[in-house]
Amino acid sequence: MNTILLAADPAAPADTTTSLLYTWGPLVLMFVVLYFLLIRPQQKRQKTRNQMLNSLKKGDKVVTIGGLHGTIQEITDDTVVLRVNDVTRMTFDRSAINSVTASAPSPASKSE
Repeated sequence: MNTILLAADPAAPADTTTSLLYTWGPLVLMFVVLYFLLIRPQQKRQKTRNQMLNSLKKGDKVVTIGGLHGTIQEITDDTVVLRVNDVTRMTFDRSAINSVTASAPSPASKSE
């Protein structure tokens, strides 16, 4: 036991670069991996969802988060009025739209 204690020289300076690498290296590596596996794909999905919500227009067939299918009758900055059938109209927040199933035909293609 005494030989082990004598072999470690307390006056020898520790290599600070190596100790910093071993201390912070795994943390930095974990952050980089989490960024590319979790954060970046989520930001990409959020960007495409915002583009979809901003491009909504009257006549689009959409599905809400709750699974309700309908056609956009009126649209404002915050709300969307969906026609579910010939009689029923329902008002939803714009953020409740999950996906667009069919876009309304553009005015140029209607005249042809």
